[in-house]
Amino acid sequence: MARSPEEASRGHSTNLVGVPTGLIASVAYNDYPVPLHLAGVRETNKGLFLEMLPRAESPEDACEAFQQWLGTMFGLEPEQKEKSGSFKGRQRFRSSYLRLIKGWGFDTNSPEGAVLKGWVESRFGLFPTYHKEPVGRVGSGGWLAYTEEKMSSRFHANSIYLQLDLLYEFCQWSLARFFLAGRKHLTLYRGVNSYEEQVLVERLDQRTIVVRLNNLISFSSSRDIAGEFGDHILEATVPATKILFFNALLPTAPLKGEHEYMVIGGDYRVKASYF
Repeated sequence: MARSPEEASRGHSTNLVGVPTGLIASVAYNDYPVPLHLAGVRETNKGLFLEMLPRAESPEDACEAFQQWLGTMFGLEPEQKEKSGSFKGRQRFRSSYLRLIKGWGFDTNSPEGAVLKGWVESRFGLFPTYHKEPVGRVGSGGWLAYTEEKMSSRFHANSIYLQLDLLYEFCQWSLARFFLAGRKHLTLYRGVNSYEEQVLVERLDQRTIVVRLNNLISFSSSRDIAGEFGDHILEATVPATKILFFNALLPTAPLKGEHEYMVIGGDYRVKASYF
């Protein structure tokens, strides 16, 4: 069956999670989420998911196991542990998920942000809607600028997408084991001053709207902190399956001060109000 223009505008017809992209992008999915798993990630990392993580008795234990695994797989120990010392010449770190998260924290429209949005596009099939400017259709100026940054060799060494695959699966494992206690959703907040980065799809009543969010977007678990980023507050019920990263996942990672969650986008029903 051919896809409608509306479905085609949301993303690719294929992805790596086995759920149609149009469904992942829909409000219906957010209301009734089904589990999402990246094909082959847990199966090819059995030592982490079947041996090391099940022994973790706390989020800190799980974090240590995760970082040990990635340190061994991708040679990330110097960057993760931030070792200091004297080096001759300039020290060069391997590309890592932590550098991407740090860059995202400074600016979601940075080159690091483009790589992260590219990973979401590759794995979940969702097109970005904004990167420094509206991305628009494939081949447009905004699309070409986004594509150039997402493919930068500066960040694509060291199997960076595979690192992000493991981060997503570890996040999902940790949410289920330690943080959600059986819940499938979280209430999160986003402060905005304009709707440039999110497209108004439908107005349901005076306070409730459907917005199309970027394929990767930042939320906060604190309404007060969200209010520091805009006069309008979008309150969303976010399925746990759409969370890539959150501040408590890795105690040594960035994004601490803003109680930030990195959320996979699509269409969301949100309550909009003034702060």
